[in-house]
Parts: sequence; structure tokens; C-alpha cells
Amino acid sequence: MKTISPASSPEDDLPEDNLPEDDLPEDDLKDAKKMEETLNEPKRKKTAEELRSHRWLGVSDLRSFSHRSRAKQMGYGREDYAGKPVIAIINTWSDLTTCHSHFRERAEEVKRGVWQAGGFPLEIPAMPVNETFMKPSPMMYRNLLAMEVEELLRCQPIDGVVLMGGCDKTTPGLLMGAISINLPTIYLTAGPMLRGNWNGQILGSGSDVWKYWAEKCAGNITDTEWNEMEDGIARSPGHCMTMGTASTMTSIAETLGFTLPGASSIPAVDANHSRMAASCGRRIVEAVWEDLKPSDILTMKSFENAITADMAIGGSTNAIIHLVAIAGRVGIKLDLKKFDEISQRTPMIANIRPSGQFLMEDFYYAGGLRALLWQIRELLNLDCITVNGKAIGENIADAKIHHPDVIRSLENPVAPQGGTAILYGNLAPNGAVIKPTAAESRLLQHTGPAVVFKNYNDMAARIDDENLVVDENSVIVLQNAGPLGGPGMPEWGMLPIPKKLLKKGIRDMVRISDARMSGTAYGACVLHVSPESYIGGPLAFVRDGDLIELDVPGRKLHLHVTDAELAKRRAAWVEPERHYRRGFGALFSQHVTQADEGCDFDFLLSGAETPEPEIH
Repeated sequence: MKTISPASSPEDDLPEDNLPEDDLPEDDLKDAKKMEETLNEPKRKKTAEELRSHRWLGVSDLRSFSHRSRAKQMGYGREDYAGKPVIAIINTWSDLTTCHSHFRERAEEVKRGVWQAGGFPLEIPAMPVNETFMKPSPMMYRNLLAMEVEELLRCQPIDGVVLMGGCDKTTPGLLMGAISINLPTIYLTAGPMLRGNWNGQILGSGSDVWKYWAEKCAGNITDTEWNEMEDGIARSPGHCMTMGTASTMTSIAETLGFTLPGASSIPAVDANHSRMAASCGRRIVEAVWEDLKPSDILTMKSFENAITADMAIGGSTNAIIHLVAIAGRVGIKLDLKKFDEISQRTPMIANIRPSGQFLMEDFYYAGGLRALLWQIRELLNLDCITVNGKAIGENIADAKIHHPDVIRSLENPVAPQGGTAILYGNLAPNGAVIKPTAAESRLLQHTGPAVVFKNYNDMAARIDDENLVVDENSVIVLQNAGPLGGPGMPEWGMLPIPKKLLKKGIRDMVRISDARMSGTAYGACVLHVSPESYIGGPLAFVRDGDLIELDVPGRKLHLHVTDAELAKRRAAWVEPERHYRRGFGALFSQHVTQADEGCDFDFLLSGAETPEPEIH
């Protein structure tokens, strides 16, 4: 092995595959020079003394002595951090967070980028809100993650942050916390997993679980076949590869301006994902010097862009709750009618399950989110700034579509309107949500008798009872599944179809609840009914046999019961006791808002600024 003499430098002894600069390909030479210019000449709007971390590490007093000596205890000298932005890498990895199983490696790649750009990286763990294992609902813990992120960043010497997330609630939770403290922020998305596979058939997360479970319940597939699917549906790190909540929210994060261009579409195990992680590390250092903060990025126009993208990709209904909550952290009120207005003018052009045919891996190869945004550019506010310092219009200017059946044209959409519709009526005075692109079209205008379940356990006990009075024209209703009733507004909204109807070939029915539904799910499911039944919303007063009318084109959800009868039922209603009397559950019960308000805690909404900590 060749050695380097003490008098030589690594540059004097390059390996043979490192060509001299004159022999580099022209494009590589341009990229190298561009990176050198970027690293050496950041657009600085602040001095080293104005860095937030300087208050902890840069002054000369007793407390700073303690801070610096403890840094040396971990092996860091002043030369590691002096005059450099301190970058937090908030990592939501855990052994139970399946979507983030590659994050230990990605964190190291982010650190590499931070070091390259002249920053000082510090990895900090945060509560992983995993969709698979957390009960009663991970939605209950989104706000807790947001609180943790905000306080982790506030109480420590941090100048900027790279957020690492991807699984459904981690995206809004991480963003909400970072937005509230308003430090320079970049979001590193986990990326979708690879396609599933079973006997040569492509499987999609969630969507095919529901599909084949119905077939199993109908007796059409065996236990052996079901177990084989279990082996093949989740084959790599990464979040769901359908257009579920994870893919929807990471796409929204990119459209809002929080990711590097194209980042949200890269599959988790693609080498480009590793390089993107390092790029996040380099860029966050520049963003700190530029003092580019979330408040500089988030405007009503950027939220309109996010809603437009959500409708064009056929995104998860959960995006509505999360976007309302994110906007609330910067004092922007998103009315549900805004979502419906944008939906009605935005064609759905992403042909991705559950509303379409393909998966996120195909979407990436077709050009990814950048290509989709380019396709709908006439519907976007192209001047909105993003985390790389450029406008979104500039970021998508050279995007190309490589597979026109995956990313359709505006003239040949998957659906002429967006993937979500907002309903109102005497059953949902504050609104309800449905995903018409994922429902059988025959049910979008339907009136039928209610079959009512008081809670999930009641439904689980009776739904498959052969004596249950129900047919394909019935409307299945689940009560007490909202933010307080669930508790935590679980994803129960794709209510099961009774086995006796599955055996008849029925695969969709009108179903109504104040619950949420997985973004990977499908069906004529009316969700997020607000106010929820647990606090006395009209859904609480529905009885077996009541006629319920669903009219999606008319945006109507109506209970055919007189006002006098509803008033009589309301008077007889008894408010249930809250689920929790202590701990975080009690805090949640006291302060969570309703679905149309984003289910944030009322005391976390934008308002008076929280002061910076005094250092004594």
C-alpha cells in the first residue's frame, strides 16, 4: 500500500481515479467549482458573534467555561465549533420506527455535509411517532413531538436544524415544532420503501392490505397466501410507497419549501437519498448564515401551493388536519372551504395508489414531485421562496416527465378535480372530508338507512353478526372515534364491510365517522365529522334506521331527521367522562382542538413569542 510522506499532503498523492482538474469532465468541473464557491462565500447576514450558539460557547464567563469544558469532555475542542453554526440533527430513529430504520446511517451523512460546509453537527434524538405500533393512536402524540422539538431547540445552543422524519405524523410534528421556534430548518424525508411483491404481483402498502383482507374475509384467499403477502409487502427501509399520509406529507413539506428540490420522491434505499442527506447538511449551514427561517418561507401563497399539490397527487385526507395545524403555528387560518375551492380547480394527475395504478417508486422514475409541480405550474404561486434560497418556480424549471401515464397531463387527468372534497350539512356543521377518487362512483350520491355503532368495540362485536340488519344500501356509522372520543382520532374510518356482504361481492359502502382514515385506504368513507360525537356533535344523535344523504357533487351530508327531533335527542344526551385524569392524556383531553381546527393544542397556536432562555 502506498504511504504518504510527512512532507506530502493528500492532494500531492491522489489515487489514480482522481483526475487532475484539467482532465475532469466539464460538467463535473463546473459542479466542483460551484460547490467551492458556495462553501467559501456564503451570503452571510450575520457574524459569528451573532450566532445563537455564541451565547453559550463564545463568551468569556463562568457558565461558558462550563459549557466549553463539557464539550471537551466529549472530545470536541474550540476549533470544532468556534465561530461555526451549531446544527442540530433531530433524529426520529428507533427500533420500533420501521420507516426510519436507515436513519442512523443518514444522520452520519448529514453530519458529513455539515462538517464540509464549516458547521458543527450535533445529533439529538426526538420521540419517534411511528404509525404501526403506537396506541391508541399516533395522532395523539403528534403535538407531543412538536412540543419536544420546539423545546429541544430552544433550550440548547442550536443555530439551525435538520429534521429527520417521514412516517405519517413525524412530518407535521417535526415541522410544527421547528416553525414555532423559527430557526433555519431543512427537512430530510425518509423516502418511500421499495415496491412490495407477492407471486409476481406488485403490492402497495396499506392499500393491498385492505384489499386482500377483504378477499380473505370473503373466503377467496387462503391463510397460506395471506402469510406469503406478509413476507413481501414491506421489503426495505422507508415509509409507505403508496400515496398514503407519509408520501402526501413529505410531498407537502417539499411544496411548502422545507426540503431540497426533489428530495421527497427519492426511494429510501436509493444512493441518491444518501447524497441528498449530505446536501441537507451543507445547505443548512448556508441557511444559518443567510438567516433563512420558516417565517420567511411560510405565507398564504405557499400554503395554497401545498393544498394544490395535495389535490394533484390525490393525497391523504389526513393532510387537511396537518396543514391546518402547521398554518396555525404561523398565525395563518386555513378554512376547510379553501381546500374545497382549490380541489375543484385542480385536476388529480398522479396515477398512484390508492386512487391510481402505480407506486411511489414509479413516481420517482417518472420525474417525481418536481415534474408534477412543473406540470401544474400554471396553478402555483411560483415566486414562493424555498429552503435552498430559490423560488419554487426556479426549482422546477428544468423538471421533465419521463412516464406520462404515472404523471398525467392536465388534459388527461386521473380525475378532473382534486382527491379530496369537503362536505357540510346538519350532520357536519363544521365540515367533514371524503376522498371521492378512492370511492366507487355509484356511492357519491346515495341515501340509505343508518346502522349505528356507539364505539369501536361495539362495532367489532357486532359487524359480522349474521343477524345484523344491514345491506349494501345501508350507511354504516361509527360514533365516538374523534380527537377526544377515540381518543386521539384513530385511523378507524375505513369501517369494515360485514362479512355477509363481502361474500355477496360488495366491496364498498357509504361509511361515516368522526375518525380519520389511513392515507393508503379507500372507499366511500366520510371522515373527520366535526364537531365530534364525543362532545355532542350531531353524529352523536344518529340512530339505527335514520336516513342519511351523501351528495359529494353537492358537497352535502344530511341527516333526514327534523330539527325538533334532533333537539329532543340532544336534550337526552349525556356527556361521557374524559378518558384520562392524569398525565399527558389529561393534557391532551383539556387542550386538543377539533378536526377542522387541526387537532393542535390551543396553547401552541401562534401568538405571543416565547422568550429566549437566559443563560446563568
